[in-house]
Amino acid sequence: MTTTRLAALGREEPSLLALAQRLLAVAESGLPSMLLPGGEAFVFTMAGRQAPDGSWTLERRGTSTRYAAITVLGARFLSEDRQRAVLGGHTAQEFTGLLVESLPAVTNLGDAALIAWAAAETDHPKLSDALARVEALDEDGRPQYTVEAAWVLSALAAARHAVDVERRFSAARDRLLRARIGDGPLFPHATGPGLVPWYRSHVSCFADQTYPLQALALAHASGDGDPEALAASEACAARICELQGDGGQWWWHYDARTGGVIEGYPVYSVHQHAMAPTALFDLADAGGTDFGASIRKGLRWMTDVPELAAGNEESMILDELGVTWRKVFRGDPKKAVRAARGLGTRVAPNLRLKSLDRVYRPLSVDRECRPYEFGWMLHAWQGGRI
Repeated sequence: MTTTRLAALGREEPSLLALAQRLLAVAESGLPSMLLPGGEAFVFTMAGRQAPDGSWTLERRGTSTRYAAITVLGARFLSEDRQRAVLGGHTAQEFTGLLVESLPAVTNLGDAALIAWAAAETDHPKLSDALARVEALDEDGRPQYTVEAAWVLSALAAARHAVDVERRFSAARDRLLRARIGDGPLFPHATGPGLVPWYRSHVSCFADQTYPLQALALAHASGDGDPEALAASEACAARICELQGDGGQWWWHYDARTGGVIEGYPVYSVHQHAMAPTALFDLADAGGTDFGASIRKGLRWMTDVPELAAGNEESMILDELGVTWRKVFRGDPKKAVRAARGLGTRVAPNLRLKSLDRVYRPLSVDRECRPYEFGWMLHAWQGGRI
């Protein structure tokens, strides 16, 4: 079935429609191999290794409840037979049931919130159990990481149609709005002090922006409207789009005080083809601004990668393997550039240390692929159905 999002992409830029359809095919072909034996859990990552003859093999590493829940959030938009194909024979609701059953052992708030969000979106009969686990892990007044706080709000927004969550919903909404520093449009890495060392408390990442702007848009759309939440979502979206790189790059680390970029690299594929689109699409669907031009600019990076030009060419998409390589990065030891710029901007917010760009050029490719990358891709481009 054609989606409104894909249809709009085809009208605006037909060549990018072909790219999006290619990426969706890669996602559906790659996800089954990311299931662990038994088909009831997803790996944390698939690591690529190239043989001397140029061929590639993929190695499954770890397990991730979080990534499984995100995969379900995207796979739910597929037809039932396609859901079963990527979820080990399960529908999205059935796989959500497996995740709900695992909740007593889940101790991470973000993991629990994503499971509850999936339960709400798939109309799972044990939604209340999932929400109860979120409430047990989300201690009143305790600071949380911004990403996880955003997932709590998204889960509660999705659950409002089925159960009474208004008290918790209001608290989660207010927590996100209060987390911002002053009148700045961007969100910090945590909703309050204590989780991040003081010297980098001003540093926030791209995920700290997309998940809150998405959650606040969903909050606005879930009830009778919330102009304050929508305005905060709009402001954040407008700022990250204003800062987007000339090559479509969604930058990685920001100064939550000033709204500027601290360190651009790595550039993550998931930001380009999935996370930015899904957040910005959800904002537009909620009645906010259409940032389609920025979405298209970011998507174009997947095949027109400035960092990998001029003798350093390498494709970020390997159709035959069912992967998109994870990121382009500097190769700096122990993320030295981010650390130096984080410390420097703590004292002097506009300090750039441009010499680091000459020493550590972004020419390295991280040859991994994780399930959530495809989960959000499906969510971004298969959502918004006619």
